[in-house]
Amino acid sequence: MTTQLEALPFRHVLTVPAMGSAVRIARQTTEQVLTEWGVGLRHPVADPALLIVSELVTNSVRHAAVLSPNVTVIYAAGPDVFAFAVHDRHPHQPALYDSVTEPAGGGLAMVVELTLGLSGTAVVRRDADGKGKSIWVTLPLAPSRNESRR
Repeated sequence: MTTQLEALPFRHVLTVPAMGSAVRIARQTTEQVLTEWGVGLRHPVADPALLIVSELVTNSVRHAAVLSPNVTVIYAAGPDVFAFAVHDRHPHQPALYDSVTEPAGGGLAMVVELTLGLSGTAVVRRDADGKGKSIWVTLPLAPSRNESRR
């Protein structure tokens, strides 16, 4: 996946208060975005994307709300990629890939495993002022070469 996020033609931004209802709203918005952009809810990335968005928004609501009254979900897509980020204004940056090797890796471990299982990427990007971060997940929409040979 060499697509630059800036070059993706489809974009959507959702900002919601950092409260429990944010998870439901983000999940519904993700379903709507996928459908409107022609990906569809039966596509192999749809269910994992919904689960990942739900987990990341849940984490922001649980752990960042004290410093971040809002959670923002940024969506982008092109013909071969669906990308999204969950942003909050809490300075803690989770170590995504360490979560996979820790026994109690929890939700972040699931996020990383789902992402890697789909040949995607997940990264944490710190805000320029260091007081917030975005967790970006990029998922390919076309099957990888290894999958297409099966």
